[in-house]
Amino acid sequence: MQLSKIEIITGMSKLTGLKSVLSRAGVRGMTVVQVLGCGVEKGTKEYEVDENYEMELLPKQQISIVVKTDKVKEIVELIKQELYTGHIGDGKIFVYDITNVIRVRTGDEGEDAL
Repeated sequence: MQLSKIEIITGMSKLTGLKSVLSRAGVRGMTVVQVLGCGVEKGTKEYEVDENYEMELLPKQQISIVVKTDKVKEIVELIKQELYTGHIGDGKIFVYDITNVIRVRTGDEGEDAL
């Protein structure tokens, strides 16, 4: 069984809807961290006319989930639909291969550890 990690970075207001969508999709756990960051726009707000010459770090959240690799495409589509507004700051999604997961308490590995 292959596993993948999906990491989502998005604005602070998106967690509630994203959590609901992922729960309905069968995701059994997630990690959420508040972070600061910016993308290629350097933290520029959409309504700002002048380009920032120095990066402006904005509050974001980073959500990490681990799922079966064969579910990645479906889950990424759900995430994209939930986060999409068409405006700067919708976020980014990163997908990584996971070689193993180990639940420390029981010693379970792989999908059993999720």
